[in-house]
Amino acid sequence: MSPLSGALGIIGATVMPHNLYLHSAISQTRKINHDDPEEVATAVRFSQWDSNIQLTFAFVVNSLLLIMGVAVFKSGAVKDPSFFGLFKALSDTTMLSNGVLIAVAKSGILSILFAVALLASGQNSTITGTLTGQVIMEGFIHMRMPLWARRLVTRLISVIPVLVCVWMTRNLPAVDEHEALNNLMNNSQVFLAFALPFSMLPLLMMTDSRAEMGQRFKNSLWVKVCGWVSVVGLTVLNVISLPDAFAGFLGDGAAAGQVQMAHIMAYVAIFAVLALLAWCTADLYRGNKKLMQLQGDAHHDVAEEA
Repeated sequence: MSPLSGALGIIGATVMPHNLYLHSAISQTRKINHDDPEEVATAVRFSQWDSNIQLTFAFVVNSLLLIMGVAVFKSGAVKDPSFFGLFKALSDTTMLSNGVLIAVAKSGILSILFAVALLASGQNSTITGTLTGQVIMEGFIHMRMPLWARRLVTRLISVIPVLVCVWMTRNLPAVDEHEALNNLMNNSQVFLAFALPFSMLPLLMMTDSRAEMGQRFKNSLWVKVCGWVSVVGLTVLNVISLPDAFAGFLGDGAAAGQVQMAHIMAYVAIFAVLALLAWCTADLYRGNKKLMQLQGDAHHDVAEEA
């Protein structure tokens, strides 16, 4: 995995596109008087603090994991580059070169904390993904499912890629199995970063609409600028990394023809993604323009009646 793909994976794992919908849904659960602008403003402010604190904490944890991984693997003593190798190295002081890590690893607390962090992050992703699926199905599709069915379906779908990966690498050495699972997880995080613009773009355009949000709660100038810079920047970085990501699925021993075909498929995917983003932008713009026209007609009718 290239450094660019790794950086995009950290962004995708920290922000997670489905959480943008979940945070919006959670803010609506606050018991406030929606007809009182002051109470709405207070709810928005607390929701903003809530999201920023969580994302900042998640960024710090991911950064610490990255720094710890570099400190462990830089010596070359650890042959297993996956999370399995990192867990083993954190409990074996002979594989560590950093004096601080060696002193702490002797107590065994490093490997335990690492395992707990992985378990907590997995549970967090699963819970937020399930809750977001519920919000989207009930809010957009108006589809309701029993609680047991929703959990069963979401858990089965999330486990299928792991089972396929384990089955395909069942005859390989343990290190190769671990590396395959590690690549699967890393690529899933890169995919989250790839999906971020599709979540950020509608959210940015809707919250910037005076018809949707009102003059007081629409995006301020600095939010608008930062939002569009983030969307455009992420889209450009995803487009740049896509050809190498497609070629990476072929492995290290891929032929030149296979790499060329992977790049062609990547360029086709890039065209489809940019076309979809353009269509989404145009459709949202037309919808907002139509809504503003309807509101203008309604105000005109009220004025005539008065």
